[in-house]
Amino acid sequence: MTLEPMPLFWLALTLLAYLGSRWLYRRTGRYLLSPLILVPAVLLAIAVPLHTAYAEYALNTHWLMSVLGPVTVAFAVPIWQQRALLARHWPALTLGMLAGSAASIGSSWGLAQLLALDSSVSLSLVPRSITTPFAMPLAKDLGGVPELTAVFVMFTGVLGAMFGGVLLKYLPLRTPLARGALFGVGAHGAGVSRAHEVGGEEGSVAGLVMVLTGLLNLFAAPLLTLLL
Repeated sequence: MTLEPMPLFWLALTLLAYLGSRWLYRRTGRYLLSPLILVPAVLLAIAVPLHTAYAEYALNTHWLMSVLGPVTVAFAVPIWQQRALLARHWPALTLGMLAGSAASIGSSWGLAQLLALDSSVSLSLVPRSITTPFAMPLAKDLGGVPELTAVFVMFTGVLGAMFGGVLLKYLPLRTPLARGALFGVGAHGAGVSRAHEVGGEEGSVAGLVMVLTGLLNLFAAPLLTLLL
């Protein structure tokens, strides 16, 4: 007989795993123990033996996804705080966001074609480099699967935040603007968190670039539907 978890089981487990991993990460500083990596690993390790489908997990924790919208809106605060920086450097920021979005979309689509992925999977992969609240509706508009896009976004953010710190050692990015934009364009929310660890100004720039890149991609969605 299979033991079915109570409806609040996954919600409580997610929150406890997050609090525990956050405590471990602050104590050790090891990125592999950060909530972005440890929490999904813990949930997967428990969900697989219990034969729990993603739909069941999402049903019991759906409100966690619903708070992503207000959290993203809250990034308007650093945008306002950095309005002077935006006014001074908008040409460079715009060029960087356009180049980063084009590289992300192009590499995603090219990889999907190389691996001969299904059309819906390919279109789910395209918005992987923008934050989840923007990526999921964009994937839906393109004809992809929003839930699958959320997984791609998570992997992109985790890997981007991990390797972003390594790239800073080898790339000649000396200004907070350049370092923050690297994380904001390439690793969205996870990158913003990592950028704040590098420096306060880097974190603010990363948050600014992340939101603007998401908006840029949403406005470009009709064009993407024609191109893809």
